Amino acid sequence: MTLAEKIQTIFPRVADIPEYLLKDIPFIQTGYLINGEIRVWDGPRQQVLSPAWVADDTDPKPFFIGEYPLLTESHALEALEAAVTAYDHGRGFWPTLSVLGRIEHMERFVFQMIEAKDRVVRFLMWEVGKSLQDSEKEFDRTIKYINDTLAALKDLDRTSSRFTIEEGIIGQIRRAPMGVVLCMGPFNYPLNETFTTLIPALIMGNTVLLKPPKHGALLYAPLLAAFCDIFPKGVINIIYGEGRKMIPPLMASGKINVLGLIGTSKTANALKKQHPNPNRLRCVLGLEAKNPAIVLKGADLDLAVQECVLGCLSFNGQRCTALKILFVEAAIVDVFLERFCKAVNALSFGMPWQKGVFITPVAAKQTDLNKQIITKIVRDHKSKFLATDFIL
Repeated sequence: MTLAEKIQTIFPRVADIPEYLLKDIPFIQTGYLINGEIRVWDGPRQQVLSPAWVADDTDPKPFFIGEYPLLTESHALEALEAAVTAYDHGRGFWPTLSVLGRIEHMERFVFQMIEAKDRVVRFLMWEVGKSLQDSEKEFDRTIKYINDTLAALKDLDRTSSRFTIEEGIIGQIRRAPMGVVLCMGPFNYPLNETFTTLIPALIMGNTVLLKPPKHGALLYAPLLAAFCDIFPKGVINIIYGEGRKMIPPLMASGKINVLGLIGTSKTANALKKQHPNPNRLRCVLGLEAKNPAIVLKGADLDLAVQECVLGCLSFNGQRCTALKILFVEAAIVDVFLERFCKAVNALSFGMPWQKGVFITPVAAKQTDLNKQIITKIVRDHKSKFLATDFIL
């Protein structure tokens, strides 16, 4: 059977999908969180189609898994005012709450978040096509990140309670919240990387507007009740909709103090320009990268190939930290390429719930150029290195 034939036969029928994975599917989300209240949306909604297509009597087709609200600019501004009021120039309940008090709130949130694990993981798998195993790992890694952050804050608070002497001056260093934070994460790690901006912002006493990514919005629905129950009103506001319509008015208001974004530099630059006072806008950014790997002739080639395959193609290469260029010493390049190609050909591909699957359907629409992995070998006769550039 050829590769094309294998691909055509890999799409399952809905009846063949494990029943527990179809629980709550399709999920029509109507709730959004503003000012400590989960409100019901009866307006337009965004249809969510899973990258994992299903077969029917003709050709494979997208699998409908749910909808989420398409809020308007006015709702975004209402959420902003709720966050501004809750912060109250640093005098609100949350920013003035003790470190211990904020930690206790976050620990209660973690407990409720763990209770929602199964639903969050299923939605994560369906929305972005990440394997079920990797979706579970992302959830567990996020819980560990929260706990590690709380432990780090406890250490920081203990250190801050001491007096220090610098150049004969006795002082005490205290850290204060910055204000209203706009948090936006990426589709490839919609839970973990979004939380790497959200959790520090909350735990330090800031108030937050969270805009989930386009791919990876439904997975926040099981967490809305926990956010609403645990945190004071206005401290965390979760809004859904088209970023191009909702975010510019928020930035143009000048009331966003911190931009927490994991995305592209193009997006970051555009958002910063929309702020009327960019000089006082604090930015916490995680942007794109072009990570290299260097393989020398003294390397353990089996291990090097294993790590390069993992670095290049983990989650289908849909990572900013993926290896995008490999430098291989000329003396071992032929052996390396032979083993590398063999390892890539041996990768399993299929639906994200299949055990041991490595390559899964991609979440974002691909251009014609990007529908296949293009291997480009660049040789420089003056150099003893060969570069293999992977374009996904």
